[in-house]
Amino acid sequence: MNKAAKGTWVEIENEVLSASERAPQVPEDTKTTPLMMWTRGFMIEESASIGDFVSVTTLSGRIVKGKLVEISPRFEHDFGKPVQELLRTGVNLKEEITK
Repeated sequence: MNKAAKGTWVEIENEVLSASERAPQVPEDTKTTPLMMWTRGFMIEESASIGDFVSVTTLSGRIVKGKLVEISPRFEHDFGKPVQELLRTGVNLKEEITK
């Protein structure tokens, strides 16, 4: 899906600082990269395509403008791989309590 309608959940991006505006003490590989911000919200414009500049209303009610980079973004984070030592902790504790 490359086109979004008003009210669609989208993600926009903005350049906060260009590479030349970055602080001098940042690591060398960071100095060459602009500082970017990604924001998710409900699109205000009637229609837009990836790459268009749009406004969104965030869940906190802020209105933010930026370049549309994703339509219906999903959350892709997790808590990492299970820690083997912790997997049985709840089971073992329940066994101890019910003895």
